[in-house]
Amino acid sequence: MKMVKSLILGSAAAIVAMSGAQAADLPVKAKAVEYVRICSLYGAGFYYIPGSDTCIQIGGYVQVTSVGNGGGIVAGAYSSTAGAQNRTTNDFYARSRQGINLDTRTATEYGVVRTFSALTFSWTTGTDAVAGGSLGVYYAFIQFAGFTMGKAVSQFDVPWTNYPANIFDQLVGGSGDVTGVNQFSYTAEFGNGVSGTVSVQDPSGGYYTTNIYNTAGLTAAGFATGAYGTASLGGVKAPDVIGMVRVDQAWGLFQASLAAHDNSTLYYGASEPTGHPGDKWGWAGQLGLSIKNIPTGPGDVINVTGAYSNGASRYVFQSLVPTSFAMYGGTSAVGAYQSLGIAGVTDAVFTSTGTGSDLELTTAYGVRGGYTHNWSPYWNTTLYGAWSAMRYTTAAQGMICATAVGFTCNPDFDIWQIGTQTQWTPVKGLTFTGLLTYTGLDQKYAGTIALPASAAIAKPAAAYELKDQNNLMIGLRAQRNF
Repeated sequence: MKMVKSLILGSAAAIVAMSGAQAADLPVKAKAVEYVRICSLYGAGFYYIPGSDTCIQIGGYVQVTSVGNGGGIVAGAYSSTAGAQNRTTNDFYARSRQGINLDTRTATEYGVVRTFSALTFSWTTGTDAVAGGSLGVYYAFIQFAGFTMGKAVSQFDVPWTNYPANIFDQLVGGSGDVTGVNQFSYTAEFGNGVSGTVSVQDPSGGYYTTNIYNTAGLTAAGFATGAYGTASLGGVKAPDVIGMVRVDQAWGLFQASLAAHDNSTLYYGASEPTGHPGDKWGWAGQLGLSIKNIPTGPGDVINVTGAYSNGASRYVFQSLVPTSFAMYGGTSAVGAYQSLGIAGVTDAVFTSTGTGSDLELTTAYGVRGGYTHNWSPYWNTTLYGAWSAMRYTTAAQGMICATAVGFTCNPDFDIWQIGTQTQWTPVKGLTFTGLLTYTGLDQKYAGTIALPASAAIAKPAAAYELKDQNNLMIGLRAQRNF
């Protein structure tokens, strides 16, 4: 009996021990998984960030571009080794790029708070390091209650910026900062598609400021590159001030923009006591028109802009256009080695010769436009063109041409471009593009000039005929948007 009792107690103890062990091994109940929810408030592609009331959209693209007989990716052969047209010239360029866009929006009692950023990672042959590449921050801005704060497309620009019907980057005839400019802007909606914006923006970094030359430093070597003296652009003393009115309707869009731009220089000499010219404010204006639903076909569109500036040339020669042109070609002039077309874009010039001069502001104006025709949902063809002129005052011409000997000296110039492209979109989000762009430089210099050797582009010291030039560029692109 005692043995039986012991067995029973032992068995009970074992069962209790086993039960405790099993209870200890049971997993804790997991929290419910918080699935990502679709956010339908702001259109397709938005999702709620888990644990928040903020919606996010992630998008981007992969782009592969090749260019022949150009000066870079979708750019003309206008200067430096590209303009030299010799063994220093790259006849072929290629770039691969990944773009990432992040768009967040949150509904608040004051309206929607939006942030947007666009980053690019690029690899361009001939310019990027073997193991590197380059990072670009195109946009990074906040929008709230009508305000736009940060790096965004200028409020001066039309919605299609530099691309009325093209992927060619260097159309003249208007403004454009496709990689954004730092700004603080306010937009008011007046109803019926009418809106107005006031903005202050940073003009530095080549976006809306270009060359100011002290012509006392002009040399033959600099002249040959379109540089009219010592680079004397001073520090930024004031932001550019922008005003814009836009009308959006079913038929298209009309926009009028105005800008004020301060021109500030360095000193007449190397130090403060030498003095300096006083600042001068320049200005620019632009009109843009987009016409949709034209009779030639569904989705066809015409986009046109016209721009004028005085002392604010970047609003006509947009930020991707070079500010100096030096294009070489053949010649039939007796005694000349080759021909050369020279042009320079400036906001102003001055001289430190004698007692020094005030700033002489330059004038620029131009037009550009494009027409897109859709043959089918998969194919479209475009025609595009542009023309711009640069004009120097009589006083400015006198400063630049003070030492000119043996040739007709006039820094005024015109430049025009015409092109076409065809796009094939076999499936949604994947587009193949082929384009041709022809550029003509109509410079106003004439005669023959003796120039020193240029080691950078392997040009010898010789006589060169000053002559108009041209360039035909071909481009191919494949792009996948997502």
